[in-house]
Order: sequence, then structure tokens, then C-alpha cells
Amino acid sequence: MKPNIVFLDAYSLGKADLSAIRALGNYTEYEYTRRDQIIERCREAEVAITNKVVFDRATLEQLPRLRLICVAATGMNHIDLKAAAERGIAVKNAVGYSTHSVTETTIGAAIALMRQVIYYDRYVKQEYGGSERQYHFGRTTHQLFGSRWGIIGLGNIGHSVAKVAEALGCEVAYTSTSGVAREEPYPCLPLDELLAWADVVSIHAPLNDRTRGLIGARELARMKPSALLINVARGGIVDEAALAAALDEGRLAGAALDVFAHEPLEADSPLLRLHDTDRLLLSPHNAWSPVEAVEILVRCIADNIRSFNGCAR
Repeated sequence: MKPNIVFLDAYSLGKADLSAIRALGNYTEYEYTRRDQIIERCREAEVAITNKVVFDRATLEQLPRLRLICVAATGMNHIDLKAAAERGIAVKNAVGYSTHSVTETTIGAAIALMRQVIYYDRYVKQEYGGSERQYHFGRTTHQLFGSRWGIIGLGNIGHSVAKVAEALGCEVAYTSTSGVAREEPYPCLPLDELLAWADVVSIHAPLNDRTRGLIGARELARMKPSALLINVARGGIVDEAALAAALDEGRLAGAALDVFAHEPLEADSPLLRLHDTDRLLLSPHNAWSPVEAVEILVRCIADNIRSFNGCAR
């Protein structure tokens, strides 16, 4: 018997072709689901697909038919994994689908900030036409080659960023957030040392008890005033108010964020009130979302459903 499959936030995969998933059961799709709609929409489901819809203990306790939660992403911090295990509900995520896309976003952000891309694009569109001078040097630019790149969290994406940064002429070091010592091709430094050493710091760690609030005012003060901070991991890792203050006060040269403590950003976020907005690159948690990566993600979800033998009773 084919399982009942419910996708609760299909909008999160854009215009992806979901036919491979639809073919696996009695499929129902919702563009977006509020918390107060989860139980009703999943009441008959054996399989629930969620990108960011939260499944906490109270919700899981009211879904006796549910056997499998497929996370349409890698991070699973919105699922109560302990409660799911207690109820015999399997939780499967998608691993590796966005490694290249997030790596490209990370490297691209560093280059954009170093080359002052936002400023010079605006200058050309608004002032360059008809100018008497061929060149304009309103903002100092830097090259990535020869920089020190510090990585927080050397998992799949961290490894990929390290390889590309090294290929572009950077010296690479990392700090571990797991507490597990491994043999790696790059030196491992304590966090404080890494922050003081690096010209670029990029974050590629999961959000958990070790990493929540990891980069706050104290840690930002350890960084060079000329350094860049890039977070493509989870918003709760960085204190956004402290980061905004460091950027506004010139204690940090620039930052790029694809993730935020609250998504979407709150209207009064300090990140939206910077005096010098060119210091900060923002994107709406979409570093993972090129068409090619989403195609792989859909295949991962379908494979997870196919491989789970106990999804139907």
C-alpha cells in the first residue's frame, strides 16, 4: 500500500519538479503551513516532508500515524529528534546536495566584499556615465590571494570552502565545533586564535548547544578591523546586534549573512539600520538553492522515502 505523503512547505523548493516524490504515494502538497495547521494536515500522513516547518514533541504526540519525516534540507534543528525516536518516527535529511552552491556563495561573498562590488556597481550606474575620468577609486579594494582564511566547522561544506580558498592562494586554518580531534590537511586553532589570525572567517557549523551564540561581541573584538565574517550556516551562531555594532563602528571591515536568528528578518533588525550598508551583504537563506542543487535535493527526498520500508502500516 502506498503511503500518504504530505509536503508542508513546498514553496521552499521554488519551481522544482516534484514528480519523483508525487509518484511514491498518495501525495498532498501545501505551499506553506502555519504551526496551527500542522496536526490537521498531517493527521493521516505516514510521511511528512518539511523544509522549515517545526515538529516539536507536542506536535509529534498528536500524529500517531506518522512514520517518517523527510527534511528537505540538511539541518534538523527544527525537529525534536528525541521525541521522534521515542515514538518510532524516523527522521531523514538530505546531505551533500548544496555543498558546491554554498561554497560558491561563500567564496563569492568574500570576493564581493573585498572588491567593493556593491559600491562600484552603484557608482557606475549612477555617476560614471559622462564622467571626465576613466578611473574611480572611491573605495579601497583588496585581493583574496595571500589572505588567511579561517573556517569554523570543517564538515563537508567547510572542506569544500577550504579547498577552493587554498586554490585561490589563501592560507587556511580551522577550528572544530564538535570537540572531536581529527587528522586534517589544515592546522586546527582554538577559536580565539583563529579569529585573531584570519582575514576572512566563514562559518559552516550546525546550530547546537556548542555553537549557539558562538560569535558575540567578545569574539568579534578578537578579529582584525580589516577582516570579513561570512555566515552561511545558521543565524543563531552570530549575535546580530553585536555584528551590526562592530560594522558601524569600523571594528570589522565587512560581513555577509545568508542566515538569521529570525527568518524572515524582523523589521527592526539592527542589520537593516547600518550607516554604511556597503559593509554588509545579505541574502534570504538561499545559498543552497541553485536549480542544480534543488534537483539533487528532490532526488534525495525521493530516495529517503523509497529506502524507508516502514513508512506504511
